[in-house]
This record gives sequence, C-alpha cells and structure tokens, in this order.
Amino acid sequence: MAIEKKLGAATRDAYGKALVQLGKTNPKVVVLDADLSKSTKTAAFGQQFPDRFFDMGIQEANMVGVAAGLAAQGKIPFVSSFACFLICKTHDQLRMSVAFPELNVKIVTSHGGISVGEDGASQQSIEDIALVCTLPGFVVMIPADQYSAEKLVLQAAEWKGPVYIRTGRPKAPILYNENSSFQIGKGVRLREGTDVTLVANGLQVFEALCAQETLKGKGIRASVVDLHTIKPLDQALLLEEAKRTGAFVVCEEHQIWGGLGSAVATFLSKEYPVPVEFVAIQDTYAESGKPDELLEKYGLTAPYIVEAAERVLAKKSSLTRA
Repeated sequence: MAIEKKLGAATRDAYGKALVQLGKTNPKVVVLDADLSKSTKTAAFGQQFPDRFFDMGIQEANMVGVAAGLAAQGKIPFVSSFACFLICKTHDQLRMSVAFPELNVKIVTSHGGISVGEDGASQQSIEDIALVCTLPGFVVMIPADQYSAEKLVLQAAEWKGPVYIRTGRPKAPILYNENSSFQIGKGVRLREGTDVTLVANGLQVFEALCAQETLKGKGIRASVVDLHTIKPLDQALLLEEAKRTGAFVVCEEHQIWGGLGSAVATFLSKEYPVPVEFVAIQDTYAESGKPDELLEKYGLTAPYIVEAAERVLAKKSSLTRA
C-alpha cells in the first residue's frame, strides 16, 4: 500500500516561524542574514524585531565573525544564508571564530541538497554536512518536515554551543504533528522491523517510509529511523537496531563521503559490525532540473532504497551461511 504524500510547509518556512517564536520569548536571540532573508525565511523576524536583525549583505565570512562577537557578549545569534554559500565559503571562520572558542552560534541554512532544483550545482549543497561534522563541538541536524524543523530550531536556542541545521527549499511531506516530540541527539523510530534498518533524514525519511511499504509487500520487515541529528549520533538506537535487524541502509541527500552514512558506518564498524548499504549522491555534482526529477536521476528515491535493502540482505544472508 502506497503512503499518501501530504505536503506541508518547507523546513525553511518552519525555521522562519520558529524564529518569530524565539523573538517573542527570548530577548537574547538575534538574527543575521546575507541578503537572502526572503529565501531563508528570516525576513519575518526582521519585520517584527528590526533592532535584533542584521542584514550583512553578501559577505558570509564577515557575518560569521560578527555572530561570534555577538555570542561572546551573551547574545544567541542565528546566522542564515544558502548552505553552499554559508558553509563552503566560511569554513575557516566557522572553525576559528565559532568551533575553536566553543561559542553559542546557531547556523541555519536553506537550499540544502539537490532538491534546490533549477538553481543548479552552484547552489546545491552536497558537502555541507561533511564540512560541519569535522568541526569539534558542533551539533549537526537535518529535520524531515515542518514540525520537526520548528521544534529542533527551538531546542537549538536552548543548546549551549554551536549548532548547524540544514533546511530545504521544497515543501516537505508531513510525517509528524504538532504533538510530536524531538530531542537533539535522539533519533525517531517510525517503523519497527526485524530484517533491515532504513536510516534517513530530511526528505529521505519519506522515501524510506515508501520503501518500507514496498519491502513489506515482498515479505521483508524493515525498521525506519529518522536520524535527524547526525552529530551527536544516537548510538543507543543504532546499536539496538543493529542487534535486532543486523543490516542497514543509510539514505541521505548528500555526497556519499562524509555525511550520515559515514557517521553510521564508523560507529557500527567499531561497536557492532553489520552489512551496510548507502543511498546517497555518488561522488558527483548534479544539474539544473525539477527537484523530483533530480532525486530520481541521482538515485535518491524509494525504488533505489528497496534495491539497496535487497543487496544488504543478500550480504547478511551470505555472512549467516558462512
């Protein structure tokens, strides 16, 4: 049975909504943007709290430095731009001005992944998670829908230390509701199975749920885990799944190197080695196109997850026979 795809708001819209809530309840929150506030959705905060909103112009590196200074003075700065502009261009500033001094800066980008669509490779961020995960002390997250995005942004304001959240441009399928609860560093098990575990975040969570339905029709029982936080990793949940299913497929809208798949595989290889397959962007840049067409072309949709699950189950079976 196919899962109904009910689209909600984009996760970037949920970010904008959460910022307004924070503006009303936390006077320490300030927002910085790099001439993209209409796209990153920080504009609503700027309209309501103009004295706490700073449009820095097209100078992301300087913006990170200013945010670090504000954090050093006790403010809670939320810093936004497109993911490729803010993460790829300012890695040194993030390293030396935020991560090294362990400052309380929140980096929230939009236009993550290839689902940006028609804007093309220059604005499709496929390296951001790898880059930020290398920075000591950073929390790294990709929420899956409007509800998880809003609540994780609110939690980020309470977290002491640097946080990175990637949001997306397209409307995201609704997976949760306003009563759903989330915790930084704790994944959400959406389906429970015994044969294989599908781990995903962002838009890939819905695709994993669709794959789970297809696999169920083939007699394969799959768990589905929304691992919205890549760092810190929910090691307890991963270990529990590894012992239950003994096989993983990791699904992400990111370069195959250095993202969620790398984090999961690193943990499992050390603590509980099991076969793992990866659904990710295969060491290439994408092109301009419709978001759904790009996700299909680059192998990030449910049928590819099903194929990966069948491959990993064949590996699991061969290890059992051996």
